[in-house]
Amino acid sequence: QVQLVESGGGLVQAGGSLRLSCAASGGTFSRYNMGWFRQAPEKEREFVAAIRWDGGYTYYADSVKGRFTISRDNAKNTVYLKMKSLKPDDTAVYYCAADSNHDRIYNTAYNYDHWGQGTQVTVSS
Repeated sequence: QVQLVESGGGLVQAGGSLRLSCAASGGTFSRYNMGWFRQAPEKEREFVAAIRWDGGYTYYADSVKGRFTISRDNAKNTVYLKMKSLKPDDTAVYYCAADSNHDRIYNTAYNYDHWGQGTQVTVSS
């Protein structure tokens, strides 16, 4: 059973930066496409970024393109989300997710079969 544990969330002022980490265990991390999603209060979970199993392809939501960077270290079984120029609208619980079933990466939550518990990111104005 794949387990995902996020860390790195916190409170930051607008314009600041954070780096989220997601450590995986219990599976073959290097074979999984990985994604980051977020959910703000009273809003649906939305796609943020995804990275292919080999790190060779990434995809971003328009709302974070140019500000967020997804990366992975397969030797450490970890995926990262570096966030800069943060805005209050980025406030949400951030979840990492693993897709063990597909070759291409997806931006839809139902394609991911393993999820972490989430880490809170709060951006103050």
